[in-house]
Amino acid sequence: MSIPFIGFDEGEALLDWISFTEALAASHDLPRAEMSDTFLYRDPDTLLSRSAWIDGLGLAVKTANVFPRNPDAGKPMINGSVCLYSDTDGTLEALVDFHLVTKWKTAGDSLLGALRLADPDAKEVLIVGAGTVGGSLIEAFSAGFPQAQIRVWNRTASKAQDLCARYSGTKHAPELEPAVRNANIIVTCTMSSEPVIQGAWLRPGQHLNLIGAYRPDMREADDAALQRAQIYCDSFGTTLDHIGEFKIPLASGTIQRSDVLADYYSIADFPAFEPGRITLFKNGGGGHLDLMTSHHILQKWKAQA
Repeated sequence: MSIPFIGFDEGEALLDWISFTEALAASHDLPRAEMSDTFLYRDPDTLLSRSAWIDGLGLAVKTANVFPRNPDAGKPMINGSVCLYSDTDGTLEALVDFHLVTKWKTAGDSLLGALRLADPDAKEVLIVGAGTVGGSLIEAFSAGFPQAQIRVWNRTASKAQDLCARYSGTKHAPELEPAVRNANIIVTCTMSSEPVIQGAWLRPGQHLNLIGAYRPDMREADDAALQRAQIYCDSFGTTLDHIGEFKIPLASGTIQRSDVLADYYSIADFPAFEPGRITLFKNGGGGHLDLMTSHHILQKWKAQA
């Protein structure tokens, strides 16, 4: 039997955002994943290998490299590969397109957090950042909040304008602070090492969803934002001690570990929306999500084969 390779277009045709978030939530009913991450750095480049094993689901190994200068040469910033293995005997079950897994894992992870925490009747969604992830977020949040106006802010305005031109109905936000103040949901996907979102701009009823920071020296929201919000994340194991968004304020005493109230392994503790509070969700990613995403894609592929 040949091992399937599920390409980007082939896999994407099988997926929808709402059923995918439901599959992510259900996958967290299984035992907590065993995970291992390895980082190698050559400034400004990063090599990340993530592996995960979930009893009853299987194994996955995803290798990603991030070369921030690549877009200047017309090349993708991120490249890599994903292998999915059987939980029963360890045999290779599928090769899944890296960019397909990354797109759906990253945007779907954040969409699930927003669907659980944010105003279901949100009228304004602001996406901060106009890279590849920004486009995925437009698609995901348009499906999750179809009544909302999607706006995009980027430090380089022309990139935000170009992204908006690719998606009908999406509008450019020229100024960050007023756009944050007006939004019901703010989703950040920048490569910033310094906070771009100020807690002073936030108001009760808003949901802040942080994606971009992935290294110990990176963060997108300042201390005030974390102190004003009820804080949640996808996984304690991939965020608390690994990403600057939490690692830096934890080290300084700005927040305590107990302030991060729940992750997806206790998703029932994610409260329904209340207009009187600010919620913050940190998307830390992780190999377990790559495994869950790849497994979902493979099951969809098998169902139509």
